[in-house]
Amino acid sequence: MAKKSSASKKKTAKKRPLNLKRWLMRWTLRLVAVVFLLAVAVTLLWGLLNPPTTFYMLQESRRLGGVERTWVDIEQIAPIMPRAAVAAEDANFCLHWGLDVTAIRNAIDEGGGRGASTISQQVVKNVYLWHGRSWLRKVMEAGMTPLVEALWSKKRILEVYLNVAEFDEGVFGIEAAAQHYFGVDAASLSNVQAARLAAILPDPKGRSAGKPSNYVRKRASQILDGAATIRADGRARCFQS
Repeated sequence: MAKKSSASKKKTAKKRPLNLKRWLMRWTLRLVAVVFLLAVAVTLLWGLLNPPTTFYMLQESRRLGGVERTWVDIEQIAPIMPRAAVAAEDANFCLHWGLDVTAIRNAIDEGGGRGASTISQQVVKNVYLWHGRSWLRKVMEAGMTPLVEALWSKKRILEVYLNVAEFDEGVFGIEAAAQHYFGVDAASLSNVQAARLAAILPDPKGRSAGKPSNYVRKRASQILDGAATIRADGRARCFQS
């Protein structure tokens, strides 16, 4: 009887070989769950606390020996500035969930010559990731952007964006930019000043808000028109009453 029992156990052991595929699947799912929980944790962290710096700021600080930056709450920023930034960079900011599919499709149709990054994507890149073109960064950006949209308000996204954006070499955030170019605080920016600051966002090292080129002047005028439009048609409602 003992021999039969022993033989039965051996057969059972043979019938249950290590299933490598199942083992890999189980640990892959665990790894994905851990990564997701970490992503949620860091997203919640900077949704509640103001990011003290970013990877890019640290790089520029090391290169330049320091940077200019002072955090200001969105209530301390002239109301025209958020509207100007949205009009310049992401007119459908209040309408999408982080990825503007229409803008992406248009960019592809035009051969990729124009950007399609939303303000939400730029916040994810600036706060959590790094600058530079790479598929890895793009994939991580596309994955984290909907998470930021789900856990942060639109107003918070815009507030962080205006406080981490680069406006000149070594000048980060709207308060430092207002002081740097116009000698005023962010709350005192005029419509024209705000529009010029928004106009240089795509190329802060190549454009100047203090000594605007004809292009920057023209672009600022377009931005003011756009800011008035999104206020009138409700596309600024998600961050301004």
